[in-house]
Amino acid sequence: MKRISSLVLILCAGFMSVAWGQQPAGKCINNWSEFHRTNMTRWNPCEKVLTVHNVGKLSLKWSYITGGWVLSSPAIANGVVYVGSDDGNLYALNASTGALLWSYYTGCDQYRNCGADSSPAVANGVVYVGSNDHNVYALNAKTGKKLWRYHAGDLVQSSPAVANGVVYIGSRDYNVYALNAKTGTKLWSYNTGSEVDFSSPAVANGVVYIGSSYGDVYALNARTGAKLWRYTASAGVESSPAVANGVVYIGSQDGNVYALKASTGAVLWSSAAGGEAWSSPAVANEVVYVGSDYNVYALSAKTGALLWSYATGNEVYSSPAVANGVVYVGSTDYSVYALNAKTGAKLWSYPTVDFVYSSPAVANGVVYVGGGWTNNGVYAFGLKGRE
Repeated sequence: MKRISSLVLILCAGFMSVAWGQQPAGKCINNWSEFHRTNMTRWNPCEKVLTVHNVGKLSLKWSYITGGWVLSSPAIANGVVYVGSDDGNLYALNASTGALLWSYYTGCDQYRNCGADSSPAVANGVVYVGSNDHNVYALNAKTGKKLWRYHAGDLVQSSPAVANGVVYIGSRDYNVYALNAKTGTKLWSYNTGSEVDFSSPAVANGVVYIGSSYGDVYALNARTGAKLWRYTASAGVESSPAVANGVVYIGSQDGNVYALKASTGAVLWSSAAGGEAWSSPAVANEVVYVGSDYNVYALSAKTGALLWSYATGNEVYSSPAVANGVVYVGSTDYSVYALNAKTGAKLWSYPTVDFVYSSPAVANGVVYVGGGWTNNGVYAFGLKGRE
């Protein structure tokens, strides 16, 4: 069934923030604490170790094998990698060695839907993650001890966004939730009228943006949950929005990538992506990077004009990560790629033996990504001779 196979197609995310998604001025924190990182664009401007000149020398630093596929995308904070697995566990691994620090089992629902396919978010010493057992969990980041659990009405494969003491997350029960980050108490919920499967919230300037499986993109007041606007595409939206410079960028299963005005939802441009766009966009230096079908695309953030495309050997459901002039992305052709952000030229690739649905995270000179069925686990790639 397409719905079940869709589980392996995309991982989405939310966003941690100090001031509604914006990084404090003058600070550069080289973590990747949530799927979209703190600027909601899957761009790490703090990464200076890996460059277009040395990324071709990346090699496997370590791998950690789990008991199920890793669709979750890693979060890196304070020297620890946090990632979920379809074996039902959330793992905390030493970022330098891959050694297990702790794991927490989230469980299954009554239909034996197991797995932590949601991508974790780390904020203020707490790890937040959704689970297929219909719960959102808050765990102590150092010990893995459960702090609280919130029960939703269906699978929680959407990934949390944490902003101003609030956890925002979607569920297949049709709702977007706002939960008190300290207690798990529900502050508000908004019913979208359709499943919120993999699309995950982005929070910017007091607004929560998220997609739904009926093709709607919503903008909600982050404090009250009131709907500000809705844009309807012609097919489902499982992609997660990226927000930059007053524009919301998001892909759709109708084969398009959209740029919507953040304040009104008006369409600024749409660009054909050559197939269903499950991948979530990354935005850096006025360029939008996104995967669709067999290609990775670079589009002008202002006009949507195609700048370049790179063809992989199979579908690209992984979402690109951008750091220091390099685009990192996985493919179902069993490879992870590093591409020149300006030209699309391949700088490096690694054969993973199986599908890569997980989306890379890049921090402190290391690329982290999850593996598929045969190679269940997490990979870390770095430069030889560097700790």
